[in-house]
Order: sequence, then C-alpha cells, then structure tokens
Amino acid sequence: MPEHALPVVAVLATGGTIAGAQADATSAGYKAGSFSVNALLAAVPQLTGIAEIRAEQVANVGSQNMTHDVWRALAERVDALCQDPSVAGIVITHGTDTLEETAYFLSLVIQHDKPVVLVGAMRPATALGAEGPANLYNAVALARHPDARGRGPLVVMNDDVHYAREIQKIASAGLCAFTSPNRGRAGVMHGGMPCFYSLNTTTHTTQSEFSLALLDKAGWPRVDIVYAYANLQADLIDFLAGVAEGIVLAGVGDGNATDLAIDALSQAVADGVAVVRASRTGSGFVARDVELDDASLGFIAARDLNPQKARILLMLGLSLTRDPASLQAIFDRY
Repeated sequence: MPEHALPVVAVLATGGTIAGAQADATSAGYKAGSFSVNALLAAVPQLTGIAEIRAEQVANVGSQNMTHDVWRALAERVDALCQDPSVAGIVITHGTDTLEETAYFLSLVIQHDKPVVLVGAMRPATALGAEGPANLYNAVALARHPDARGRGPLVVMNDDVHYAREIQKIASAGLCAFTSPNRGRAGVMHGGMPCFYSLNTTTHTTQSEFSLALLDKAGWPRVDIVYAYANLQADLIDFLAGVAEGIVLAGVGDGNATDLAIDALSQAVADGVAVVRASRTGSGFVARDVELDDASLGFIAARDLNPQKARILLMLGLSLTRDPASLQAIFDRY
C-alpha cells in the first residue's frame, strides 16, 4: 500500500436512531433506519480525510427489533472483514436500545483482535443538534487507530469509549445515556484520537471459546429473562420452564426474588433448565451463595453482568455444556 494511502475502514449499517428521521424537526417521534449507510456517510464529509470507507447495509431496523439472524449476519461479515488484510478496522452503526447486547455478543464470537467499533445516536439524523455525525466520525477514527486493536469490540458514544462487556444504557433519552457502571469507561475520544485509561482485562475475542458453529450445533438455545418485583408469582416461571433452556432472573437487590419464584426456579433447575441470578438494579455484583444457597439450588451467579448480557452468555454457555458448575465457571471467566 502506498505511504500516502488512507487506512480502510468498513462501515456496516443496521439502522437505528442514528439513521432515523422525524416527521418534522421538533417532533419527539421518528422512524428508525430511514437513511441508508451512504446517506449517513455523506453527512460526515470529514471522513474522507481520515479513512477510505467501504460501506455495507447489513440491516435497517430499530434495535428493539434486533434478531439473532442479524447477529449472525454481522458476526459472519465481521469475521470475513477481520481476515481481509486490507481492512484496518470495522464500524457498526446500531440503534441504542440493544447496542450493548450486540457488542457483547460479538465480543464472544469474533475471534480476532482487529478493531470493531459500534456506534449509535440518541437523536435522529434530522433532529436539531443531532450527534450522529460526530459519533460516526469518532467511531471511524477509533477503528483506524492501532491502539484500539486487541481490546475486543468497543462502543463510542458522546466522546466516551466503552468496552462491550461493561457498557449499559441507563437513560431513555439525552446524550449522556450510556455508562460503564462497574469498571468504568475504556477511555475518551479527544480531537479524533483515542485516549485509553486501561487495558481490558476481561476475556474476549481471540481468547473466547464460543463460535457461531457451536451455536448452530446447539440450535441457538432459548434463554428468557424474568423480572423480579413485589409479589412475583410462580406461574410465569413455570410456563417459561416448559419452553426455555435457560432463565435469567433479573432479581431484586443482589439477585433475589419472592420465595414462590425461587421455589419455581429451583424446580426448573430440577427439570433441566439452567437458571442464572442477575440484578435488576443496574450495577453491582451478584455473588455466589449470598442470600441464596446457589450450590443446593443449582443456580448460577451472574457476577457483574446485567440480565441482558447474562442472557447472551448463558445462551452461548449452553452451546458448550448443561452442567451448572461448568456454566458457573464460564460466568466466572467472562
């Protein structure tokens, strides 16, 4: 490659608010995925000065409608691009609602160290003060930078850089809607350059034991989430135990629920369903054998994974094993 050539960054678009359009500039409502990837790129002409862009439209949905099929398409395309020596990094534009889930899934099945950066926006493209163009510029700048290599998929929003495992959406609106509540941000973008605070110490990408092939063989195990609340009854859990291979409890406090719910979950374990205890609180640590005797009940402690990410890890874990102790070891590693 000539010395003056710009690094190649592939941009994979999936829709979302960053590509959304309002009926008018002051409307609170909008239609996600209204603009194509080429339209998004055209709104950021400064990109031509930092990278050669190769754009692809993988999907065009609001991320509340994100599916396993889109995850598969993204994972397969990212895998292929990671093997292309001409590509320096990959950017994925994504809706914010399930952005953290897609990022975490990819971090567990993409076995490469090439930069992969997910990005979205809290305001649609037609809004006054839309931040999508600045976020997209930062995402490309991050994906092209060698310091982003080997950290697993990253997320950039509002100048903040987050690791896929740590990021969480904490607000329904506003620019400061994302944080990494337990271990903190990976770093920040400043003047189009990343400033990382620390290395990611979690297992991901090249160290991951998961793959699409294993998921296919296992049939993408069904895992559902039960949200705990006052007076939670057993019948919903009993129903899920009949259709799901795994259940994640979004528990009160450090992963607890009513006695009726705990009894039903214990019976689900006896019937062969894997059960993980997580917390609905948004941060903190669900430790094993605290308040509940996980060993005797057969439960798995999610540690500091939120329920939606615990669901992903349990699904992947079930592609390897059905043994609760082995599944707990997976949660301890990831």
